[in-house]
Amino acid sequence: MSNSAMILIFVGLFLAGGVISFWKQKHSKGVILVLALGSLMCLGSGLMRL
Repeated sequence: MSNSAMILIFVGLFLAGGVISFWKQKHSKGVILVLALGSLMCLGSGLMRL
């Protein structure tokens, strides 16, 4: 597993945790949507690099 794939997957999981946290705190849906899209893109690109 390459370092870049590992970093992208870690960042994606970190952002996914932020999405869950912000959802529980009832932040604005725009912020949650941007975090969710960033998380999906990081996880997707990390998995493609594997």
